[in-house]
Amino acid sequence: MLRVATHQSANALTFKLEGKFTGKGAEEVRALGTRCNAEMKLFIDLTEIMFIDAVGEEVLLFFKRLGASFLAETSYSQDICERLHLP
Repeated sequence: MLRVATHQSANALTFKLEGKFTGKGAEEVRALGTRCNAEMKLFIDLTEIMFIDAVGEEVLLFFKRLGASFLAETSYSQDICERLHLP
């Protein structure tokens, strides 16, 4: 199961992802990301992610191409960021 919480400030949008970032859930987060104002800074918080499949990894790479910054405070989320070269 995936839980997505969003927090928006004047010039930034944060997606906090919790659980399993896979398949349809990851694609739905991608769709949310495409609706964002391009001028806003985008942050993706991966700290509470437990598992990411190939679809989830592709969505994270999509966010990287949009210029997103990634937050990772657990060993698993840090490993994902290192492996995918996420800033």
